[in-house]
Formats: sequence, C-alpha cells, structure tokens
Amino acid sequence: MERKMSLKTISIGMLLMAGATTASAEWSFSSGPNPNAFIQTGNMTLELQCNRIRFAPAGYEDSQDIVDKQGLSIRFLKNGTTEVGAFQVGAENAAVQIVDNYPVEVSFNSQQDYGFVLDQLAANASVNLSMVDQDISYGIFDLRGSGAAIRSLRSACDSDDGQGASYEAPEGIVYCGGGAIERVIEPVILDNPEGEWDARVTVNGESIRAMTAYSYFGNSEPPTGFFVALLGEDRSEFLIFSDGSENWLEYGDYRYDQCN
Repeated sequence: MERKMSLKTISIGMLLMAGATTASAEWSFSSGPNPNAFIQTGNMTLELQCNRIRFAPAGYEDSQDIVDKQGLSIRFLKNGTTEVGAFQVGAENAAVQIVDNYPVEVSFNSQQDYGFVLDQLAANASVNLSMVDQDISYGIFDLRGSGAAIRSLRSACDSDDGQGASYEAPEGIVYCGGGAIERVIEPVILDNPEGEWDARVTVNGESIRAMTAYSYFGNSEPPTGFFVALLGEDRSEFLIFSDGSENWLEYGDYRYDQCN
C-alpha cells in the first residue's frame, strides 16, 4: 500500500494522449439497502459505497486492463494540474474484480485506507483514475459537490453498521478461509424476508441481501452435502454444504470451513 502526499505537476500532454476527459456532472447520493454516492457522465461512472468503489470506464478494455494489472492509481488533484495525494490500489490492500459484466470494483481491506480515499475525494477538485505508476488515465472526475454526497454516505453507512446486529442469528454458523484474501462469512436465513430477499450474508463485516435457492442450478445433480445456494444482490453466489459433522461454504474458487 502506498499513500503519497507530495506535490506533483501532471503533464497535460500525457493525459491528453491517454484520451481521458474530465467528467463534468453533479454528484448525487442514494440511500437504501446499499447507500452510495456517485457521479455519472455519458460514458463513465464513479460510485462510492460503504467500503468499496465501483468505476465504469469508457470502455470494457479499460476494465479488463485494471483487473489484469490488479492495480489502480487514485490521484487527487487540487486543480487541473497539481497532484496533492494518491492511493495506489494493489493486491496487498484491496480486491479488484469486474462486477455486473463491466464496472471495476475495488473492495478495500482496511476501512482506514478507504477513509483516507474518501477524505481526499471530499477535499479536492478532481480525481484521476490511472494506470499504476504511469500518467495514462482511465478517467478524470470533477469532485465539486462530492463533499456533501460523501458526508451523506458516511452517515448512512454508520447507521447501517449500528443496525447490523438485528440480522445476527444466535448460534449461526460462521465460515472462514480463502486464498490471498482471508474472509469471514456469516450467512443468515431471515425469519421475516424482505420481499424476494430472504437471506443476508455478511462478508468481512459488510452485509448484502440474498435469496435462497434449494435446487442446484436447475436440473443439475447436486454434489454431496449441498444444502442451499444464496444468491447475493450483487450477483455473488454462496453454496452452503453440510455432511455429517462437517459444514462448509464455497464462494468463488475457495472453500470456507466452519470456524465457530
């Protein structure tokens, strides 16, 4: 992880060669189950959630490039030319993946790191999302009005954290494990469903709504021990298994075993 707070002048010529344009639009805030602050232009979107960023660049090839590099440079500008801080996203401090077929999602491992990013976004004039250690931009966004949207986001996220206990199930099963990124996953099937959302899954402290599916993806023969699939509102899939005294969960390419 690298946080830079030194003054630096960015070459305008380099940015123009990269084809980046500054997004001139209004920042907005949306409340609800997944509060977010966002700015949207004709071909780019930057969305801030409680512990992650979603960035839809102008082209899918840029999304693929960011994920292939597993890195993104978030550069904060006090005006059109002067960089006053930066955060280098990498595998050691965040998870970078493509979601919903297009946007890049950066999930921060540390809320302190994400707090730094939010502070800088709220305090500066624009942000340049670029290749790591290169002056090649994927997109530049105007930050005017971001301060108020980020304050609303933080207030909503703090409120959600305070209400999270209402979804906890006593004696519920907790699953731990993973690969390069360790996760603690707590699924709960709700007694009082929220419409089609009849479950909730908490991953490393962040909760999402989910729906249950007791069939194994249509007519496929379920593997031994399969109990239920939880389909998250962000299109994540959690497969829960129980075989005798052994309980485990599969998420992505990893298995998570009961750890409570």
